[in-house]
Amino acid sequence: MAARKSDRGGPHSAYFQKLSLALHAAGHSRPTLVVDRVRLDANIRAVKETLAGTGLATRIVVKSLPAHDLLDAVANGVGTNRYMVFNGPMLTELVRAKQGADLLLGKPLPVAEAAHVLETIGPVSPQWLIDTPARLAQYAELAKSRGVALRANFEIDVGLHRGGFVDLEELARALDFARDAGVTVTGLMGYDPHVPKAANPERAYASVQKAYEAAKAVLIERLKVDPASLTLNSAGSPTYALHAKGTAANEVAIGSAFVKPADFDLKTLVHHTAAAFIATPVIKALARTEIPTIESASGIFAFFDPNTKRAFFIHGGHWLAKPESPPGLEYSALFGRSSNQELLTGSDAIDLQPDDYVFLRPTQSEAIFLQFGDIALFDGENITGVWPTFPVSA
Repeated sequence: MAARKSDRGGPHSAYFQKLSLALHAAGHSRPTLVVDRVRLDANIRAVKETLAGTGLATRIVVKSLPAHDLLDAVANGVGTNRYMVFNGPMLTELVRAKQGADLLLGKPLPVAEAAHVLETIGPVSPQWLIDTPARLAQYAELAKSRGVALRANFEIDVGLHRGGFVDLEELARALDFARDAGVTVTGLMGYDPHVPKAANPERAYASVQKAYEAAKAVLIERLKVDPASLTLNSAGSPTYALHAKGTAANEVAIGSAFVKPADFDLKTLVHHTAAAFIATPVIKALARTEIPTIESASGIFAFFDPNTKRAFFIHGGHWLAKPESPPGLEYSALFGRSSNQELLTGSDAIDLQPDDYVFLRPTQSEAIFLQFGDIALFDGENITGVWPTFPVSA
């Protein structure tokens, strides 16, 4: 009896009741990604207030907000034309749609992909991200063969250990090579999402700053430039608020914090609010969950966990998301996952019927936002329109 779980079921909150009514009124009948515009605006204000007076610029992470209207809402809200891009198709989208924007690659692309971008849209000059001397040589050769100028930002390892320059002498040699090859070095990028999850976040952040300062000193000494003229990028949604208290960088990258998926429920983001949900209709609502071949055990499972008693099969599924509303819904480890008709179990306290909506909260925004087509906009009362997303890309 001590192992018996409590009943966590219940009805939709007032918020999700309103969202359900709004979706039905707008005629939505399939899995839909919803962005709450009121909450989005609140998260934009949270970023502005956190960075106020710091002098730090904001660079928007495109993969986390892959829709032009969504990017425009955030860019206009925080006042920036700086974007971080992570693949060729999205880089092409940004070059065509936002002329004059400051584009920084967020990861080093294979040189073949960079070549394809140049073939597609001509001699663009984003800040390509360079993580090794070998990649620098590849990009320099590509630029030379195409007769285009190469702007390179150097990725440095500030503690994440996912690659990038870590040895200062190697960094210095790469800077010398760039100078001799006619490559314009624009700055540094040091990503630090490991900090909030470290055993001692304060110590981890101090280590990040020490590593960044050391690389920055080498860069300034070798290039003989004013550091204010460089793109010294760092942070990310999990750590941008830490940089607001002092940093070697002069800009911070932020993306997911504007919509706050579940993986970003961190101490550093308590001033942000979840602003994106997946809404999907219930296809079948069954009074009893029966697991194939072990049907006779269903009553035993339900006794020890009442949240497994009822079965709700939804439209679609197997997303990177967690059931959010009604409360008490669970995935079934015994039944397994499905992208067609996902099974969610719940107790008798959940009174869902076919065509009722279930809401899930994405664990991340990148990739997920490209799986549903147009994003539906919710203003707290009504669905006010849609925002088309970028073409699907990896």
